[in-house]
Amino acid sequence: MGKVNVGIIGTGFIGPAHVEALRRLGFVDVVALAEANQELADKKAASLTIPKAYSDYREMLDDKNIVAVHNCTPNALHFNITKDILSAGKHVVSEKPLAMNPKESSELVNLAEKAGVVNAIDFNYRFYPLIQHLRAMRIKGKLGEIYCVHGSYLQDWLFLDTDYNWRVEPEGGGESRAVGDVGSHWCDEIQFITGLKIVKVFADLMTIHNVRKKPKFAIETYAGKVLKPEDYQEMPIVTEDYATVLLEFDSGARGAFTVCQCAAGRKNRLYFEIDASKCAIAWDQEKPEEMWFGYREKPNEIMVKDAAFLEPEARPYAHYPGGHPEGYPDGPKNFFRNFYNFIREGKDPKKDEKDFATFLDGHHELLIVDAVLESNKMKSWVDVKYDSRGFRS
Repeated sequence: MGKVNVGIIGTGFIGPAHVEALRRLGFVDVVALAEANQELADKKAASLTIPKAYSDYREMLDDKNIVAVHNCTPNALHFNITKDILSAGKHVVSEKPLAMNPKESSELVNLAEKAGVVNAIDFNYRFYPLIQHLRAMRIKGKLGEIYCVHGSYLQDWLFLDTDYNWRVEPEGGGESRAVGDVGSHWCDEIQFITGLKIVKVFADLMTIHNVRKKPKFAIETYAGKVLKPEDYQEMPIVTEDYATVLLEFDSGARGAFTVCQCAAGRKNRLYFEIDASKCAIAWDQEKPEEMWFGYREKPNEIMVKDAAFLEPEARPYAHYPGGHPEGYPDGPKNFFRNFYNFIREGKDPKKDEKDFATFLDGHHELLIVDAVLESNKMKSWVDVKYDSRGFRS
């Protein structure tokens, strides 16, 4: 099979990141994009050197030369747009969350299965070389029994009351923000590494800025533009800035994580520690080249990413020699490589094992978020209400 032709819907912060990662693969061509209006579509297409620009994504879906489509739109648009992509028979990559609630995500899982297309959701933190290394160690029994897991995901991009984005509005981002937006990445990462399933949660959520100042005109995510006082309007906020969640896994192991988007100085710190029977492990996404291993009976170790010392299964995820750092942009690249190789090799999405997160994984994450919201309201432990679909470890 030659190059795969791909379309992108939505070109805010994450859309161009998809384009850049796809182009690095060498066998994928981004041939079209769609935006909210033709002027914006033309502007974005010119800046990204993409040949075709559409104001209506449905017209792009009619292009028979496009094999797959990336849904990089705001959260509230994911469900309907992804339904249309599936109806068009295109393979699809969706940004997370998969939908606004578990009812919608369950429908998308069913529709994807019926359509028989390859489907994926962008849980890209799975694809760091050291994360793949750690998962391979766990599968081979080198970690032993998992006792407990703890960590956090901290950011400061909503630290000020003048920081505003559509994600703070439940209509745009969903009923949960901090947990749904970034806590979902933490949960997916831990379940991917450990092979354990989160089955119960006890959550405490808090809104730090109950009122935020919303710009009177649109600003792209992370734009960092300084505005005048008269450029804002006050808006009440009900989505959480902070959460701490206790966890119980299907093995009986316990855990806890904290998410905060008002943590000054923390830009994108996904951090975890895993306490297991043979060692403890710690990793910080802001220092992705290093992984700490703790021992009782010998000196602790800090492993620096070097393909020569990775488990064989993890070596394909390290593209440069030791001492040549690989970071956030390399995660999507590895993810998209796996996704498009699956397509190019003609594998069956209903039968063949997948080395990327699918719509089913996205559905499970929404079930966890739903349980977190219920627990916060009830102030008690709540079971994650999984349906009859299986859980891949």
